[in-house]
Amino acid sequence: MNGGIALAVLTLAMSSYVVGNAYIQKQQFYPTVVHLTKSNSYMAVLYVQAFVLVVVLFKLFRWVFFGQLRLEETEHLVERLWYAIPDTCLAFTFFSQDFSPQFVAMFTILFLIKSFHWLAEDRVDFMDRSPHVNWLFHLRALSMVLLLSCIDIFISV
Repeated sequence: MNGGIALAVLTLAMSSYVVGNAYIQKQQFYPTVVHLTKSNSYMAVLYVQAFVLVVVLFKLFRWVFFGQLRLEETEHLVERLWYAIPDTCLAFTFFSQDFSPQFVAMFTILFLIKSFHWLAEDRVDFMDRSPHVNWLFHLRALSMVLLLSCIDIFISV
């Protein structure tokens, strides 16, 4: 946990330095953005920062909607990821001409939604097997299923 926090703080410091340095060099917003997007090293730092932000948001949503994951849920998630990651890489090869930051972002969102579906499935399965489930457990499960349903409807339209 401490390594993840240290990595998040380090990437925040690096991206702050990169944006600050670009702004000091260009002194205006638009030239700063152009300078950031034209530099491969600056974009690499910003991509790492975006990845860390996605991981932090995933962990936040996971904590809000699922609380502490049980060992069985973690094992199922890791097991499913072992199959989903090669499938994702194979899909990247099919869409290699369209490989852009927007494409990677949409694929990442799709991947995270898929993992939340897996967690919701395991959580509902646990609710079926458990005789004593508190109201917070029901509230979290219901809100997650409703949110995932809304997202699925939005994506399908």
